[in-house]
Amino acid sequence: MEYSYVIIDSDAVSNLQLGTFLEEHGDFVCSGMANGPDDGLNQILKYTPDLVFVNLDQKAQSLFQMVMEMHQYLLEMPMVIGISKSKKHAYDAIKNGFFDYWLAPFNEFDIRKSLLKLRKRMPKTKEPQTICLKSYNDFQYLDTKDILYLQADNNTTEFFMRDGTVINAFKTLKTFENQLPQNFIRIHQSYIVNTDFVSRINFGKNICALKEGDKNLPFSKTYKERMDQLKIILSKNSVSSLN
Repeated sequence: MEYSYVIIDSDAVSNLQLGTFLEEHGDFVCSGMANGPDDGLNQILKYTPDLVFVNLDQKAQSLFQMVMEMHQYLLEMPMVIGISKSKKHAYDAIKNGFFDYWLAPFNEFDIRKSLLKLRKRMPKTKEPQTICLKSYNDFQYLDTKDILYLQADNNTTEFFMRDGTVINAFKTLKTFENQLPQNFIRIHQSYIVNTDFVSRINFGKNICALKEGDKNLPFSKTYKERMDQLKIILSKNSVSSLN
């Protein structure tokens, strides 16, 4: 399971150092970066990360105000970690409910302890590996890793499986949207895709190709933001040849 984070820091060197430290821990994934409070709040509301890093050496009071403002919009607050070259803002960070306060330059041992404490505070529960389709007294169990995608068919849903079979469920696509693991995302009014099988995203034609089944699925403008996030996740796990 992964923890997503946003960095709010206009210092490119500090950004790079922090990103390098977090990459070593494997289960921390960057959702976005911002230079200041306004753009930072936008990134937080857009990606709803688990963790937010703020460099308090620039615009400290505006950043504290941003953290207070987050309470107006979010049901679940991310953990906030302040970063500074001094202890000047430590008291205000405590008052504003920060999870931790890191002094730069970063100390690997202190960061390791802080992240272990964070994992203990925010354990990522293991997601269900099967989904149960119920029809009267008939119960059918599907292994989620064998599902390529789901397609809406009026008030029913079709499950397209890796082995080529199609299984019908007498419920709407919306019913399954929040029951499936996080690697399943809604990309269209009629489609939910297993992102583990996405091999290509064409933003010009608004389609994504699957590794299996020789199928191209459309995605609509309504869900384009989700495709942008998927592109970021897939790119981070790939060797890029982009110029």
